[in-house]
Amino acid sequence: MAKEIVKVEHLEKFYQKRHVLHDINFSVNEGEVVALLGPSGSGKSTLIRCLNGLEPYQQGEVTFNGEKIVPTEKNWQKIRQKIGMVFQSYDLFPNLTVLDNILLGPVKVQHQSKEAATASAEKLLDQVGLREYENAYPRQLSGGQKQRIAIVRALALNPELMLFDEVTASLDPEMVRGVLNIISNLAQDSNMTMIVVTHEMNFAQQIADRVLFLEDGKILEQTKGSQFFEQPQTDRAKAFLDSMDF
Repeated sequence: MAKEIVKVEHLEKFYQKRHVLHDINFSVNEGEVVALLGPSGSGKSTLIRCLNGLEPYQQGEVTFNGEKIVPTEKNWQKIRQKIGMVFQSYDLFPNLTVLDNILLGPVKVQHQSKEAATASAEKLLDQVGLREYENAYPRQLSGGQKQRIAIVRALALNPELMLFDEVTASLDPEMVRGVLNIISNLAQDSNMTMIVVTHEMNFAQQIADRVLFLEDGKILEQTKGSQFFEQPQTDRAKAFLDSMDF
């Protein structure tokens, strides 16, 4: 039986009086890739941020590795050591070199030795083809290179779960493929558990074991990836797919 990594039960999220997530329920098993799809403003990014404690939720429960999370900042700080997250805005520290950006979490937070963390970081940089840039600063990198570094920085923590929030949204089209290839390889070669928010439908169809389709903060469909793209269950999902160029 597959190990359950994340379970979300009856999650509700409000921004003041605005109800943005409605009774969200789903789980993710070890090695599974789940794509969160839906139109802009449907609550995808808000949901994924709730799973990392970056957004508070007002009701419901999140369970990680069998333990229900008491949503305090102290508890979330511990959980974030096991959950890697990559944003569309890179969020690299501009005053640190590429290598120092990557080492910050393993050395300062996880208390790994600098030697061991450096060896791991350089191996990851080799895998994404950016070893030669380890002493460069973020301002010297292209958008695609920055995003690959952001992925390496998250992987350097040896996470049990990776969250990707529209990681190609701010990239030029020619840079998108390189970043998506890294995520695809991560899914196929490393058996990494992942939750991915994306508007790249070809990419989602390629990697998603399961799809959650959201609109207006509600999960309208929760189905196998292949079934969602071939036989969507709702008229709204069908209209969404028909509107996408893929």
